Amino acid sequence: MKSKLIKIILTICFLISITFILSPILILFVTYIKRGIQELNNPLVIDAIKVSFKSTSISLIIIIMLGIPSAYILARENFYGKKIIDTLIELPLVLPPAVSGLLLLITFGRNGYIGKELYRWGIKLPFTFWAVVIAQIFVALPLFIKTVKSGILKVDRDLELAAATLGDKPWQVFMRITLPLSYVSIITGSILAWARALAEFGATIMFAGNLMGRTQTLPLAIYSAMEKGTDLSLSIAVILVFLSLLVLFIVKFGFKKYMT
Repeated sequence: MKSKLIKIILTICFLISITFILSPILILFVTYIKRGIQELNNPLVIDAIKVSFKSTSISLIIIIMLGIPSAYILARENFYGKKIIDTLIELPLVLPPAVSGLLLLITFGRNGYIGKELYRWGIKLPFTFWAVVIAQIFVALPLFIKTVKSGILKVDRDLELAAATLGDKPWQVFMRITLPLSYVSIITGSILAWARALAEFGATIMFAGNLMGRTQTLPLAIYSAMEKGTDLSLSIAVILVFLSLLVLFIVKFGFKKYMT
């Protein structure tokens, strides 16, 4: 009797949780999916899509270039302060978005520690397209590093040592053994990092502003559309929710056999 009661309570909690999470998503799609498709011709949406995909594409390339070596060092090398650095690298994942934007401003802003030096060379980052890219990298790079590092740690160390014993240099071991065997985590990390960059809002609006056609990404377009009413903002939300679901399905089912 007691175990049956516990099962009923667990089932009720499960149903409440699922209903609470899925109801807004289902209502959004059922009510606004047609309008969302129609609004693809809206200049606000078109410009936001262009800025979003251009910025996230550039961000992802830089994230992969920086992230794979960083993940490898954290996974395979031992050095003083490694655990502290490993922890601090993940800090942007839990920071409030507005704080991330402020950190970028005091670093790369006109009076920032790095920004003021860049200004002397005529390089202005805040409230430009490149500020969008920097904000996206700041919040998405840690996620990529964390995902790829986990994949590298799963690579059999004996295989790497065997290749080194047979005469391969470290970079050859990395290219022939480590990289191919951790490609699933690299692809997964890339998809997740792209999705995180696409969804970035707080750091972007603080550091890059909300300039239509220049720094206004899809999340910022929702913010602007809210000033005119909820219909357009909800239509843009349909696009973002669809892309987010697509990312989840690719990660969950596209690599299911590799992740179980």
